[in-house]
Amino acid sequence: MFRSIANTFTNCFKIPELKSRILFTMGVLAICRLMTWIRIPGLNGEALTNFFHNSQGGGGVLVLYNTFAGGALEHCAIGSLGIMPYISATIIIQLLTAVCPN
Repeated sequence: MFRSIANTFTNCFKIPELKSRILFTMGVLAICRLMTWIRIPGLNGEALTNFFHNSQGGGGVLVLYNTFAGGALEHCAIGSLGIMPYISATIIIQLLTAVCPN
């Protein structure tokens, strides 16, 4: 069973287009994980880290958002916003193209 999985995985890297897509996806994931550890300069991250460690069973929305951000909010990282700014900017641009078609 493990041999067939290993063969399938090695066959994926024999196809050039599939190999480039897999490597690109792994690179983007590595960059996103790196962004969850780079702290925002000028902010006191210790206070926020203490809040997350001291919230006993609760924490509410911030703990849930920290989960979806991959723990970046707890570390005051630059990746704490996740993909939300991109989605908001895309929606705004789409609405502006209807108003200003030029």
